[in-house]
Amino acid sequence: MIKEKLKSVRVKLFLVLCVVTILLVICLIAINSLVLENFYIYNKTNTIKEVYNKINKYYKDPDLAINLETELKKIAFRNNFDILIQSDTDLILFSTNKDFLSSIEVAKEKYKTYLEERKNLLYSDAKMTIRKIDDTSNSLNYILLYGKLDNGYSLYIRIPIAPIEESVRISNNTLIVIGIATVIISAFVASLISKRFTSPILQLNDITKKMAKLDFEQKYRINDSDDEINELGKNINTMSDKLESTIKQLRETNSELEKDIEEKSKIDEMRKQFISDVSHELKTPIALIQGYAEGLIENVNNDDESRKFYAEVILDESNKMDVLVKQLLELMKLEYGKRKFNDEEFDVVELINEVIRKCNVMLEENQIQVVFDEKKPIYAYADDFYVEQVVTNYFTNAIKHAKEVNGKKQIKITIQNVKNKIRVSVFNTGDKIPEEDLTRVWGRFYKIDDSRNRENSGSGIGLSIVKAIQNNYQNEYGVQNLSNGVEFYFDISTKK
Repeated sequence: MIKEKLKSVRVKLFLVLCVVTILLVICLIAINSLVLENFYIYNKTNTIKEVYNKINKYYKDPDLAINLETELKKIAFRNNFDILIQSDTDLILFSTNKDFLSSIEVAKEKYKTYLEERKNLLYSDAKMTIRKIDDTSNSLNYILLYGKLDNGYSLYIRIPIAPIEESVRISNNTLIVIGIATVIISAFVASLISKRFTSPILQLNDITKKMAKLDFEQKYRINDSDDEINELGKNINTMSDKLESTIKQLRETNSELEKDIEEKSKIDEMRKQFISDVSHELKTPIALIQGYAEGLIENVNNDDESRKFYAEVILDESNKMDVLVKQLLELMKLEYGKRKFNDEEFDVVELINEVIRKCNVMLEENQIQVVFDEKKPIYAYADDFYVEQVVTNYFTNAIKHAKEVNGKKQIKITIQNVKNKIRVSVFNTGDKIPEEDLTRVWGRFYKIDDSRNRENSGSGIGLSIVKAIQNNYQNEYGVQNLSNGVEFYFDISTKK
């Protein structure tokens, strides 16, 4: 976490400002400590020389309008000097400090040797000598001028250095305080400056991270400033748009390719399934046709009635083969989503009545009673052709399996609303379907009975077609055993 923060531009900028500020304060303290005192001594040395020349002039060319003692006091006060003037007979003519003379004697004693005379020497010529005095006995440091005036008087001027050393110390402490304050202010300033400069960079960083994850929704907010970051933001926005467009095209192309591959796979699977089903189901009719055709060729029966029977069997089996192939093709299209539905609103009651009317002959032959009490129109929204197929499959299956129970041989059709959809139920009296077969009946070519009567048995794919139609509409369908028979049902949508 700390390493991550140290990588931040904002933190780096703050650290740079702090380091620069600290280095600047250290440099100022060093300069203050090394230069200020020397500069002060240099400046005061020049001032002392000017004062010497001025006093020398007073004695050389006395001005009666000037009170010399008063003028010397003013000079000493203005410059924080101690001034002492001795006559050529060592008589003290003027002094601003009664202890000044004793300090002069100490200084003379300390620097009587040549080596010591050169030590701390600031200036020297024929008239004057200026040196820095370290008076350890009195704990004083000062600049001392000793000079001879043109009239033979001795002039001594002393300037204490303690004030400048105190000033340097105070100045250094002030610089330290200023440095600390500057570091604190720098933190605030760095935060503001870094936020201004790093905010767009962080924004660009977030955008590029999302771009790396193929998310191109976020764009850089262009502002009025005409700088490099703004230009970079514009370029990243352009790149984002182009990448998004390119990837979108690639995805669309890839999706189309996947669809083509899936389509090809489905077609291939459908072809294989169709060939397998046809080869399986056409074995029996082909064998019958072949057998009766050979009988006709070999004149097994010479009478016209037998030959006519053989020809009718061949024609009947051919028709069954034609129906079977058409049903298989229809089932393939439904199962693989190749059939388009022409959905429209229609009357379900009218459609059911039409199916009953078409099956009247079979109903009369089997002496089956049909109960369908709906009279008012009930409208649904679907392809009425395929809904009619579902109703016809249920109804013809009911006719084939209807048996008399408790004195009734009956088919009952009901319509009810279930989950905002129309549910059509077809019930017939008769035997129940074994529990293990309730889910198997929807498989292709599955037949509940083992009847070998080909005339009454179906192709075995009727309920498979029902299942495919309902799956295309995503509507429910099913079968259930009741106490006196079996009920099949399916749902139809009522809205688009």
